[in-house]
Amino acid sequence: MSGTFWAFVPAIVAIVLALATKQVYLSLFIGIFVGGMFYAGGNPVEAVGVSYQVMSEKVGGNVPILVFLVVLGIFVVLMQKSGGAKSYGEWAQKRIRNKRGALIATAGLGCLIFVDDYFNCLTVGSVMRPVTDKFKVSHSKLAWIIDSTAAPVCIIAPISSWAAAVSGELAGNGLVAFISTIPFNIYAILTLIMVFVFCIYKIDFGKMKRNENAADFLDDLNAGETDLPTDEDKSIVANPKGKVRHLIIPVITLIVCCVLGMIYTGYYYNWDTETLGTAIQSASVIEAFSNCEAGLSLAIGSTFALIIIAAYYMIAKVVNFKEIMESIVQGFKTMVPAILILVFAWTISGIMGAKGGYLEAKAFVQNNVAGLSIQWLFPAIFFLLACGISFATGTSWGTFGVLVPIAISVLGDTGTLAILTVSATLGGAVYGDHVSPISDTTILASAGGNCNHVDHVRTQLPYASLIAVIAFISYLVGGILINTNMNGVLGGLIMWAIALGLFVCAVFLIKLIEKNKKQPAVSETKEE
Repeated sequence: MSGTFWAFVPAIVAIVLALATKQVYLSLFIGIFVGGMFYAGGNPVEAVGVSYQVMSEKVGGNVPILVFLVVLGIFVVLMQKSGGAKSYGEWAQKRIRNKRGALIATAGLGCLIFVDDYFNCLTVGSVMRPVTDKFKVSHSKLAWIIDSTAAPVCIIAPISSWAAAVSGELAGNGLVAFISTIPFNIYAILTLIMVFVFCIYKIDFGKMKRNENAADFLDDLNAGETDLPTDEDKSIVANPKGKVRHLIIPVITLIVCCVLGMIYTGYYYNWDTETLGTAIQSASVIEAFSNCEAGLSLAIGSTFALIIIAAYYMIAKVVNFKEIMESIVQGFKTMVPAILILVFAWTISGIMGAKGGYLEAKAFVQNNVAGLSIQWLFPAIFFLLACGISFATGTSWGTFGVLVPIAISVLGDTGTLAILTVSATLGGAVYGDHVSPISDTTILASAGGNCNHVDHVRTQLPYASLIAVIAFISYLVGGILINTNMNGVLGGLIMWAIALGLFVCAVFLIKLIEKNKKQPAVSETKEE
C-alpha cells in the first residue's frame, strides 16, 4: 500500500472519527494504528510496534518544539503569579471600551508576533484572553483570531521560522524567491483582511454565530463545551503588587531571545566544520534566518528568556524562588493536552510518509503530479493539492516540502507562473493546516484560546473555506492570464481585484442572510 492513495487513509480515519465523536486522542490513536496495520500487512502486534517506533522517531526529532511548549507553559504561569497578566487585563479593560476594541486588539497583537506560529498562538491567547473574556468573546472566536493571525502572518513575514522553512525548499537565493511569492499569497493576506473586517463590523455566521450568542446572552464562553485543552490552575494566585511591565517585559524578552536564537542557529550551520568554534563563514543576518533551525532556535531562545525573567521576577520581588520551581510543574501540566495531541499528530503524519518513508504519501503525490502537462492550471491545481495534503497530514511544512520541489522541477525556479504556483502551494498548505483537526497550529490555537479543539475546527472551517474558494478562483484566473502572456504585475493586480471583489460580495451576502434570520432564542442557543 506504500506510495498509493491508501497512504492517506489513516489521516482520513482519524479526522472523520474526531469530527464525529469529538474524542481527539482516541481518534488519532486509531488512525495511527490503521496506518500501522497497512504497513505491517495486517499483523496487529507488528502494527503496534511500528506505531510506537514512528512515535519515538517523531518525538525524538521534535524535542526542541516540546521544550519550547513547556517553557511557554511555565512563562504563562509565571506571568499569572507575578500579577502582570492581571494588571495588563485591568489596564486594557480601562482603555478597551467594547467588544470590537477587544477583538481588534487581539488581531493586532497576533499580527505583531510574526516570528513563529507556535509562539504566536500561545502568547496571544494567554495575554488577551482575560480582556476578551470581560467583553464576552467566545473562546471559539478567540481561537479563530489566534489561528488566523498565526500561520498567515508567518507565511508572509520575511523574518520568521516559516520563511526559513520555505526558503530551504527554493532554489538559488531562497529568501529572495520567498519574498517574491508574498504579493501572490492570496489566501494568507485575504485571511488577515477578513479577520479585521469581521472584527470591526462584528460579522459572524454559522456555529460561530451561535457560540457568540451563547457568550452574549448566557455568559457561556465555551458554548456548553466542557472538554477544554488548558483550563487554568485555579490555585494560582496573582501577586497584588504586579504591574503591567511584569507582563510586557517578559513577552519582549521572549521575542528578542527567540529572534537571537534563530540568528545563532543560522550562523551555527554556516560554521566551517573543520574549525568549528573558531571561525564563522561570512553570512548576513538574512542568510542566518534562511538557514536557521526553527525548533532548536525557539528552544534555545525561550530557555534563556526563562532564566532572565525568573531572575527579573525575583529581583522585582513579585515571584520568589519557591514559586518559580512550582511553576515548572504547573506550566508543564497546562501543556500536556496540547503535547499529547501534537505527538499523535506527528506520528500519524510520519507513518503516512508525508515527507517520505513508511506508507510513502510523498511518493504518491510526486508520481501523480509531475506528469501533468497543463501548466497554466498549475496554480489552481497545486492550491487544491496543498489544501488536501495539508488537511490529511496536518502539516503545512510537510506539504510545501513535498509540492514546492515538484513545482520548481517542472516549471523552473524563475518566471511568473513558477512564483504564482509556489504562492498557491503555500496558501493552500496554510488553509489545510487551518481546517485539519490533526494540525499542530490548530491544536495550539485551541490551547491558546482555551477552546474545545473540535469546536474550534468546526467554527473555523466555514470562515477559512470562504477565503479558500476565493483564492482558488483567483489562481485559476491568474493561470489563464499568464497563459495569454500578460504582464505579471498587471495579472497580479487583476487577480487581487477579483479576489477583493468576491470577498466584498461574500461579506455583503453574509450580512444580508444574517439580517434576515430570526434571532435565536436563548434556550435554543443553549442547546447548541
